[in-house]
Amino acid sequence: MLLDEIGRGTSTFDGLALAHAVARHLAEKLGAYTLFATHYFELTRLSQTLPQIANVHLSAVKHKDSIVFLHAVEDGPASQSYGLEVAALAGVPAAVIQQARRYLVSLENQSVTREGQGDLFAQAPAPQEHPLLEKMREIKPDELTPKAALELLYELKKALDSP
Repeated sequence: MLLDEIGRGTSTFDGLALAHAVARHLAEKLGAYTLFATHYFELTRLSQTLPQIANVHLSAVKHKDSIVFLHAVEDGPASQSYGLEVAALAGVPAAVIQQARRYLVSLENQSVTREGQGDLFAQAPAPQEHPLLEKMREIKPDELTPKAALELLYELKKALDSP
């Protein structure tokens, strides 16, 4: 049997609950050999309690801001998601990807309460612009000497890399 993204067309918790129940039913009640493709990372824990379940993933390598799929099946769950890189490959504009990256950080930092999922987009604060962008807008490249431009580049890089 082949199942792809069970539960992805509904709310996160409803979809995860449905996918979890389907996977358990297939493993425990039917014993059906199934390839169950999902982005619900939480489902990978089923292999800890159900020995008949094994996690595999397709290997990929991140190269700069892109991704290269190696088309090799490897044991274990995927170590990370590449949704934004795939969106970029599909032609989503770079500005949209950058905004999504900022918003992703705020979503990952928020906690979902026990009262329910609610509206994930309403809970997250508005994405904040990176503070270095204001500094970069003030730069007048035509007024910089090559040495001053290089020093400014090092200064910006240092500010970007500092915690």
